[in-house]
Amino acid sequence: MTSYVHGYSEKESCRLADQAGTLTELLHGDIGYPAGSRVLEAGCGVGAQTLTLSRSSPEARFECVDISKASLNAAQQMAANQRLANVTFRQGDIYRLPFRADSFDHVFVCFVLEHLSDPLEALIELRRVLKPGGTLIAIEGDHGSFYCHPQSRAADLAVQCLVNIQAKAGGDALIGRRLYPLLREAGYAGVAVFPRMVYVDASRPALVDGFTRKTFTAMVEGVKDQALEIGLIDRKTWDQGIADLYRTTQADGTFCYTFFKGVGIKR
Repeated sequence: MTSYVHGYSEKESCRLADQAGTLTELLHGDIGYPAGSRVLEAGCGVGAQTLTLSRSSPEARFECVDISKASLNAAQQMAANQRLANVTFRQGDIYRLPFRADSFDHVFVCFVLEHLSDPLEALIELRRVLKPGGTLIAIEGDHGSFYCHPQSRAADLAVQCLVNIQAKAGGDALIGRRLYPLLREAGYAGVAVFPRMVYVDASRPALVDGFTRKTFTAMVEGVKDQALEIGLIDRKTWDQGIADLYRTTQADGTFCYTFFKGVGIKR
């Protein structure tokens, strides 16, 4: 796995929690695992998605894996604080999972493939640990799907800095559009991809705050130092771009972004 481009700060952990809470219904509303199912959450990070998964399927058993020990410690603390009884955590590499073949009824991976240098290899490994007939759900964003009103060239350039920095680190911030071919190439059957659009205007104040401010703009702001240091953008344009992203949260502003939810089956 490449280095996590957003870092492992407490601020980033809070952003992930805000993101998960804001997008719960959009991304998880139709996810539910049967009683007794053994489910792998690959790349669980600090447990931002784990909380929702565990609560929505209380009789399933979740085994959550991440390569970062610090993230796992945070996830374990969260699970203890929330008294999640159906979750366990284990350190492991998504390319070499510490499980036998055909171990899990279902696999869930969210906002992970975008950070990998070889997402196809990871999807093949995830397929290995699935039981025949088991499903994989993969959810990813695509920063190229972002647009806003008022339109801003500076905002576009600031967002492109994040795309370029992630590419430099070996990841792909545009991976949402690649989910279908990736899942097919990895050998999954019955592949289907569902776009999940977040549209925000002043009539949706929870999304204005939870998504536009605390999820997307905060994510872009997080690469400021890197963008300026390597000369991707000048400070004046950067500051204008961030200001213009916040400008979309005013009464006449709008914001739009699309996530992609892919589903595949192991035959």
